[in-house]
Amino acid sequence: MTWLDWYNSLSKPSWTPAPATIGLIWQILYPIILISFGFVFVQAMRGRIPRLVGLPFAINLAANLLFMPIFAGLRNVPLAAADILIVWVTILWSMFAVWPHYRWVAAAQVPYFAWVSIATVLQLSITWMNW
Repeated sequence: MTWLDWYNSLSKPSWTPAPATIGLIWQILYPIILISFGFVFVQAMRGRIPRLVGLPFAINLAANLLFMPIFAGLRNVPLAAADILIVWVTILWSMFAVWPHYRWVAAAQVPYFAWVSIATVLQLSITWMNW
């Protein structure tokens, strides 16, 4: 069974966005993430901010990149739910960690946080409905 066939076979809430919509949202968010996270990593490496400020960004990036391999590759819905919770928490942590240094970076995370909040509720709903 292909990944899309498997995904379509899952029970999902009626408000689930179409896969194309989800893809479009990520096409908008990834450049924001690239610029803001890249900026934080460069500033941490140059010693302009404490390296620990970059920690939640690094954890978030790893968890974000692992979501699709867990969800679509392993087809492990509960583990994907745990992963997206890590993504959600680390966005908040990142925003609080960077705020004293670069408020624009914290503000740039607002659309990412908004989407991941929706995606987290969606993933938890899918997990619950397919348990």
